[in-house]
Amino acid sequence: MPRAEPDGHWREVFLAFLRLGCIAFGGPVAHLGYFREAFVDRRRWLDERAYGELVALAQFLPGPASSQVGMALGLTRAGLPGALAAWLGFTLPSALIMVGVAAGFVAAQDMLGSGWLHGLKIAAVAVVARALWGMASRLCPDASRASFAVAAAVVVTALPGAVGQLGAIALAAVGGALLLRRHAAAPEASELPVPLGRATGAAMLAVFAVLLAALPALAAVADGTWLTIADAAYRAGALVFGGGHVVLPLLQAEVVPTGLLDRASFLAGYGAAQALPGPLFTFGGYLGTAIGGAAGALAGLIGIFLPGFLLMLGALPFWATLRRYTTAAAALTGVNAGVVGLLAAALHDPVWTSTIHRPADFAVALTAFLLLTAWRVPPAVVVGLCALAGGGLAAL
Repeated sequence: MPRAEPDGHWREVFLAFLRLGCIAFGGPVAHLGYFREAFVDRRRWLDERAYGELVALAQFLPGPASSQVGMALGLTRAGLPGALAAWLGFTLPSALIMVGVAAGFVAAQDMLGSGWLHGLKIAAVAVVARALWGMASRLCPDASRASFAVAAAVVVTALPGAVGQLGAIALAAVGGALLLRRHAAAPEASELPVPLGRATGAAMLAVFAVLLAALPALAAVADGTWLTIADAAYRAGALVFGGGHVVLPLLQAEVVPTGLLDRASFLAGYGAAQALPGPLFTFGGYLGTAIGGAAGALAGLIGIFLPGFLLMLGALPFWATLRRYTTAAAALTGVNAGVVGLLAAALHDPVWTSTIHRPADFAVALTAFLLLTAWRVPPAVVVGLCALAGGGLAAL
């Protein structure tokens, strides 16, 4: 892959992404549309083909796809400082709000009662169901891939927790490489220029692997809540294939069964995250704050985004070679189908089982799903309506 020298400044990158971080509602797919309009059509930082290559690589890797594309855009514009500036600008607005939400939940519940909190949990039901619907139609359009999804759901249901999730992803990757090659034709090689050499890319991939292996051991022997949060967030960020909503079951398995956070607060924060612009991964800041205060917020935010940063920038110098291999694309196809199963299992437990307790809950969730899918009402509006509905039901 050709190497290019950046021709911009990190301050320019930061300000451009800060603006988008304040207005980019709608989830990862919408974010990619915002990026294309801002940096391909308007600013012309790169052409259509190069942008398409960045999106393709982000879909290939685990992590928050829109944030990874943003990091890569910052890299091509202003080098490594630009990549960091793009992440910080796009993440900062929603991260600050989520940290504030976590800090204010207890006081707000005392003032307003718990009905609105239950309404946020109902909103999470509708949002996850909508994400599952969209991912299943896109990633499991035939019997073979649908079977992968069901098999993954069975595995994580039979083996709850991180072991079942890791096992389901690994089996989906192996099965995809063996059985789904006809669904994964390798595209032509890329000519996308990046300002990083292969040695730097290899070093970043090595750091990613070392942290993935070392953080659990450090968290087990060291005393520090922030390290436990960083470990949980890093592993979740390292395993999110197929869409940001897949972070839900991964984080839930890390913080709820271990007693770090109760289910009600977890799901309420996840519901609140849907109402904000910017990346869904700022949910890591909410969890970190709720569990460990300011230090936990930093650990959660850095931990959940760092794997995607290391993988995206580490893989870019090798992308032209990597994408030629049909086996790699087939393994990814299997993993993408498998994560649909993970999300389906999460929709059942904990999202549904801990939220839908009476017919009125089901009615609100079904109405919210209708508004999101058929009427295309913005998620922020739906979340607000669900919170109001939860407060109203509690008052009856």
